[in-house]
Amino acid sequence: MIEIDGSYGEGGGQILRTALSLSCLYKKPFRIVNIRKGRKRSGLMPQHLLSVRAAQLVSSAEVEGDDTGSTELSFSPHEIKGGDFFFDIGTAGSTSLVLQTLIPALVFLEGKNSVILKGGTHVPYSPSFHYVEGVFIQVLKRLGIDIQLTIESYGFYPKGGGEIRAEIFPAKEIKPLRVIERGMMSGLRGYSGVGNLPLSIAERQRNALLERIHSQIKDLRCPVDIELLNVSTPGQGTFIFLQSELKHSMAGFTSLGERGKRAETVGEEAAREFINYYHSDAVFDQHLPDQIALYLSMCNKESEFTTSCITQHLMTNLWAISLFHEFHYSIEGEIGKPGRVKINE
Repeated sequence: MIEIDGSYGEGGGQILRTALSLSCLYKKPFRIVNIRKGRKRSGLMPQHLLSVRAAQLVSSAEVEGDDTGSTELSFSPHEIKGGDFFFDIGTAGSTSLVLQTLIPALVFLEGKNSVILKGGTHVPYSPSFHYVEGVFIQVLKRLGIDIQLTIESYGFYPKGGGEIRAEIFPAKEIKPLRVIERGMMSGLRGYSGVGNLPLSIAERQRNALLERIHSQIKDLRCPVDIELLNVSTPGQGTFIFLQSELKHSMAGFTSLGERGKRAETVGEEAAREFINYYHSDAVFDQHLPDQIALYLSMCNKESEFTTSCITQHLMTNLWAISLFHEFHYSIEGEIGKPGRVKINE
């Protein structure tokens, strides 16, 4: 049984999710202690519990310690079985993070599998639905993985209640990814949305984003198209998402509204992230590398790319992946700065 210290590195929930994914895929049991030790509230929260129980369902796993607040968990999987699955987090916990836990287990099965998830779709500390659909899944397609993602309802903190549906098609093998130069930027597009709030808030978010970008990047010569959305949601919330369209890649930037936070601040936050990325000349934004590292580790050919920021999240995830199977990687650059990543060199 693989022994895992959940306090390693940034000590967050990604260690657990990676362990669940690879445990199901490789049928390797594990025991993890100090779950989410690096967070203010350690232990299993509803979102993490659902990841555990979803992985348990698809793998008929034997599990111990799957209780709210638990800091230790044992997970012993059996055969993976596909099908049509429905999971309700019951809170505003991230649907995208639960989905990312399940994809590696389901993607190599024969036949299409579907997963419906209820919970948060645009919530803090996780990829928004639009980032997953517009960036993460598009890069997976380049690796040979086909997933179709749709949204039925939006879920914001604290109400949740959003719903997404993923159709996961079988993949035969993982292709390598080698992109060192991002190429010309042909456009910027995105959404500024509100749920059960005045559309004028979305307009203010969009205007602030556009003003900040055009004031900071004088040589930007591509069109910028931000669509205003009035979305269906059980609660209230706002968001803005910006996606850059590049010759060889794509990148995404999300900012979320909250009570007491000015709409202009929401727009400026997303703009600031994009501006930092733009000036880095890197291929990928800082959030994508740790999300695709698991898949690239399974390819027996070399992958290489640049990123606008080497994060502790990436370093921690590479360590967690290495506990389940052998692969090689190297990092050029310091944590917190732009760098280059090689996997299976």
